[in-house]
Amino acid sequence: MRLTILGGGGFRVPLVYGALLGDHAPGRVTEVTLHDIDGDRLKAITGVLAQQATGVLDAPAVHATTDLDEALRGADFVFSAIRVGGLAGRAADERVALEEGVLGQETVGAGGIAYGLRTVPVATHIARRVAAVAPDAWVINFTNPAGLVTEAMSRHLGDRVIGICDSPVGLGRRVARVLGADPGEAWIDYVGLNHLGWLRGLRVNGRDELPRLLADEHLLGSFEEGRLFGTDWLRSLGAIPNEYLHYYYFNRETVRAYREAERTRGAFLADQQSAFYADPSYASWDRTRAEREATYMADNREAAGAGERDEADLEESGGYEKVALALMRAIARDERATLILNVRNRHVLSALDADAVIEVPCLVDANGAHPVAVDPLPDHAAGLVTSVKAVEREVLTAATTASRAAAVKAFALHPLVDSVGVARRLLDGYVSAHPELARLRA
Repeated sequence: MRLTILGGGGFRVPLVYGALLGDHAPGRVTEVTLHDIDGDRLKAITGVLAQQATGVLDAPAVHATTDLDEALRGADFVFSAIRVGGLAGRAADERVALEEGVLGQETVGAGGIAYGLRTVPVATHIARRVAAVAPDAWVINFTNPAGLVTEAMSRHLGDRVIGICDSPVGLGRRVARVLGADPGEAWIDYVGLNHLGWLRGLRVNGRDELPRLLADEHLLGSFEEGRLFGTDWLRSLGAIPNEYLHYYYFNRETVRAYREAERTRGAFLADQQSAFYADPSYASWDRTRAEREATYMADNREAAGAGERDEADLEESGGYEKVALALMRAIARDERATLILNVRNRHVLSALDADAVIEVPCLVDANGAHPVAVDPLPDHAAGLVTSVKAVEREVLTAATTASRAAAVKAFALHPLVDSVGVARRLLDGYVSAHPELARLRA
């Protein structure tokens, strides 16, 4: 079976390859093609993978190319993990937003909108090439903002593109751990959009154990989300939010922490990865990866007074490579699985139309991912979900029609942008920072 990874020179590719090295079952991936527009990064990661495969006799063969059609041709699965503009682009997104006093995180708020405006045209081009060159391939989208990009690609690929994120998986594992449950035996009631969802129940043997967690102050405060949001707020919600909802519930505190930080997250990662790519090796990649994971959402934890990431929470992180491999196995081998994925809504959430991409538990088999019916969202959550989906739709319109009005509307309608004037200045700032957005001047 052949797997193509777009963004094959990206830092996290060894995570995926490591998961493949551990898969020895029949029908496994035997060939990996890496594609990237940056030949130097492609060469660096190819070398790291060669070191990673040392001593593994049946390691998947690795090929690399900068030609997209060549990479796609003959692929059974395509992992799309691109970063348009690189980490320098992410750092610029953060900086422009913070100068206006609003959040610039890569998937949330103004930063997520800017990233989407840059990424959707590229992702759409990829989807069209997949449809033309590899129409039978399944596309698993890693690219952020994952829900928005998956929806853009689904307009050309339908249900053959599925978005993944490890945040809900990690959340479910952490909740199961503190409750003493086996995550593999628990049913996780989770619903929302990518980076905007809530765990509303965790059923073990038909019994919902979440009320027991919410009632126990010690247990509730013993894991990452409890420390990040505070136990009182979690009890008020009656649910455990995805960690990214901290940007919404504690926006003012988070923006202040970001503005006071020595460097933004994007600038930190750019510096960190520049050092790695200057002298790449598997050992240096592993050290850099560990530092990256330990410092994840550090500014949010500082704003919340949550301290360092707990070792147990690090161990229970989702691992997007594991989610992707489980999804690929389920489709390729018809091994039925239940996974939280980004798929078209169909009729799961009545507040959204059938084509809106949402993040919910899905039953997966050889025919793809099938979203499971869930209870309606409470009003506060439904309002946030519909507002952010409306923003995503304006981003899609702006990205596909080069409409400045739609781009301004996307910024202005976002719950974390407090003024139309700020929205206009944000767009002007992003157009100045990113030449590819000059098309939005009209």
